[in-house]
Amino acid sequence: MYKKVMVAIDGSKTANQALTEAANIANTYDATLCIVHAVHGDTEADKKAGSEILEQAQSSAGTRKIEIRLLQSNIEYGLNGIAESIAAAAADWEADLLVVGTANRRGLERFFVGSVAEQLVTKVSCAILLVRPQSTEKESGAH
Repeated sequence: MYKKVMVAIDGSKTANQALTEAANIANTYDATLCIVHAVHGDTEADKKAGSEILEQAQSSAGTRKIEIRLLQSNIEYGLNGIAESIAAAAADWEADLLVVGTANRRGLERFFVGSVAEQLVTKVSCAILLVRPQSTEKESGAH
């Protein structure tokens, strides 16, 4: 089963949901959880903000075996640089499962912008779990 579970976070609500799922899976399988954050910029402020996101995630993960990694993405490649750095980290760490939150973009925005999660599906060789944003009752059509 899963012995190495990696989760990519960016500080968003959906990434926090992915972190919760990844921590639950890691606890269930007594796996090591690796939390990664790709910094999209090379200033000290970017790195500090990324480190703070990782520290907050580490404290809220609620699992015993945790590693954290701050990744440097190539800013020239936009979102593709983020996906590349996460995929490389998953391969280097030999992750069994990669957990990622999705942005839930639709229509033209999805066509033009794409998403890191979509790109990761084609770049990683391990299993991948995509966590969609939780919808509100109004959005889901419930009354």
